[in-house]
Amino acid sequence: MLPLIILALAALVALHLWWRAKFRREQDSWRTELSRRESREQTTAAETLARQDALFDSMIEGVLVLDDAGHVQFANRAFAQMFGTTGILRGKALLEAVRVHELTEIVERASVEGRVIDHELELPGGGERWLQVNAAALASVDRRRLGTILVFHDLTRIKKLERTREEFVANVSHELRTPLSLIKGYTETLLDGAKNDPVVATRFLQTIERNSGRLQLLIEDLLTISQLESGRVTLNPQPIVLSAVVEKVFADYKGRAARKETTLHQEVGELSVNADEVRLQQVLGNLVDNAIKYGRAGGNVTVGAREAGGDKIEISVRDDGPGIPPDSLARVFERFYRVDKARSRDAGGTGLGLSIVKHIVQSHGGEVWATSEMGNGATFFFTLPAAKENPQSVS
Repeated sequence: MLPLIILALAALVALHLWWRAKFRREQDSWRTELSRRESREQTTAAETLARQDALFDSMIEGVLVLDDAGHVQFANRAFAQMFGTTGILRGKALLEAVRVHELTEIVERASVEGRVIDHELELPGGGERWLQVNAAALASVDRRRLGTILVFHDLTRIKKLERTREEFVANVSHELRTPLSLIKGYTETLLDGAKNDPVVATRFLQTIERNSGRLQLLIEDLLTISQLESGRVTLNPQPIVLSAVVEKVFADYKGRAARKETTLHQEVGELSVNADEVRLQQVLGNLVDNAIKYGRAGGNVTVGAREAGGDKIEISVRDDGPGIPPDSLARVFERFYRVDKARSRDAGGTGLGLSIVKHIVQSHGGEVWATSEMGNGATFFFTLPAAKENPQSVS
């Protein structure tokens, strides 16, 4: 009997040890699986965060997320670029991260009103920068405030286009109003009886004709610049002897130069360019006309050219007039921009000539710029491709 009891006890001990070992193996297996699961979950969470960051950083809109205390929790790359921030923003107070007090007001409004829609924000610090801001308060299910999210869209280009449009309409209206008023006034005077005096009638009709021509030039220039800006102008580039084009332009403006006792010079040598003949004459004509108009009486206007490297020819038109102020040099190629508004309108012109020059040169793949020293005249430069074939004569 005793041997059986001992054998049973031994079997029970062995069974206990076997189950204990099995339990430990299962426990180790569970721990390993749990560790793997936690690792997978951490990896998945990290991948999710990485995808989220990549998504937000690919947006052109700036995104800023604040906690309920107003500290930065997240800011994407576009936000940092818009506000010029560097370094880590997370954890910083809003005004510490971005010193724009109006943003604090927007966040406070969002917390009170729930959201702020289409708020226009002008960034301080010089240089016109406009942003559209949308903000929304974040809250939990039990309406406990969690923070604020702000989305920023850059409005700078739209604002500039809108201002350009307004200036364009205002300038066109002014340029049209002046000659139209003169035409209307002189016509009414003629109808009131001045037509019976041949001398007065002739003088009035000459004024009407001159202002009609001014209107025609304005309309033609507006059509030209519209076609150039929209890319509807088809160029016919061909090898052209530059000196021949300059001589033709000089012949067109010889009478105007003589009236002001201005001497025309050319220093272009034997250089040739690859360009549209009609458009090249238009460019040189505008520049020479301006040089005569704004140069000093009895002065000189010189057209020069040189090889600029990279298969380019650099052409210049120089006068010896009063010059252009430094702050105006960067704007002289804008539509209707005038350095001296009163003097420019007295001298005539549409205010579109240099803008047309810029667009024609750029459509040839060239560049245009101006230099000046007050009291020593101004020089306008532009580049064109050098001719690679035998040039054709200008008709």
